[in-house]
Amino acid sequence: MSPTTKVRSLFLSDVHLGTRGCQAEMLLDFLKHHEAETIFLVGDIIDGWRLKVSWNWPQAHNDVVQKLLRAVRKGARLIYVPGNHDEFLRDYVGSNFGGIDIVEEHVHVTADGRRMLILHGDKFDIVVRNVKWLALLGDWAYDLALFLNVHISRVRRRMGLPYWSFSAWSKAKVKTAVNFVSAFQEAVVADARRHGVDTVLCGHIHQPVVETIGDVHYVNTGDWVESCTAVLEHMDGRLELVRWMKRDTRADVEDAATARPLALAPAA
Repeated sequence: MSPTTKVRSLFLSDVHLGTRGCQAEMLLDFLKHHEAETIFLVGDIIDGWRLKVSWNWPQAHNDVVQKLLRAVRKGARLIYVPGNHDEFLRDYVGSNFGGIDIVEEHVHVTADGRRMLILHGDKFDIVVRNVKWLALLGDWAYDLALFLNVHISRVRRRMGLPYWSFSAWSKAKVKTAVNFVSAFQEAVVADARRHGVDTVLCGHIHQPVVETIGDVHYVNTGDWVESCTAVLEHMDGRLELVRWMKRDTRADVEDAATARPLALAPAA
C-alpha cells in the first residue's frame, strides 16, 4: 500500500452519494491515501434529487461519510459549499455542525498567497436556476447515458478494448453542450474578477480542468461519477488536479499553473 499523501487542502465536488453512478469505493480508496488539513466539499456531494425519487444508500456511501467525519474528529477543518443537488443544505448556510462549516461560497488563501474563490457553480446554469423541470429531465438523460456506459464497457472488456465513455463522447459531440461549457467558464471567470481573486474553483459541470482564462486561473474539480478527480493544494500552495484510476495509482496529474484541459465529461 502506498504511503498517505499529506496536503494543505483537498477539494472534492459532484460525488452524488445516493446514486447508482457514484464511484464511492473509488473515492473511499482515494481518501485513504490522502490526508488534508482542510477539506472543501464543493457541492453535489449528496444527491437529494435522486434520493427523493428512489432511496439508494449502500454501505460504501455511508463509509465515505464516516471517513470524512473521522477526518474532522482528527482535527481537519471541513467546509461544505452546497450545490443544486444538495440544495437543502443551503437552508443552513452560516451554520456549523460538528466542526463542519456550511457556506454559500468561500474565499480561500493558498499557502503562496493567492486568493481563490470557491463555489459550486450552479448559479451560472440558466436551466438549473430557471427551468428546474428541464434540469431534472437532463439528469434522467445523464443517468440513462451512464446505464449505457456499463453495458458498452462490458462488451469492450470482453473484446479486450480499453474503457470508453459513451456519455462523455456524446456530450463532446453535441455542439450546444460544448458551447454551454464555454459560456459557463466565462461566467465563472467574470465572477472571479468581480471578487478580485487570482483563482476560481468550482464543480457542477463534471469537467475536470485547470487552465488560465485571461488573467484568472480556472479550476474545475470534476466529479466522482465518471472522472474520479479531485484537486489538491500542497503545503507550498501548488495546486494539482488528480485523476484516481485504481488502487495505489494516480494519473493525469495537472499543475494549475501550466495545465492543459482534461477530456470533456458530462455535465450534471
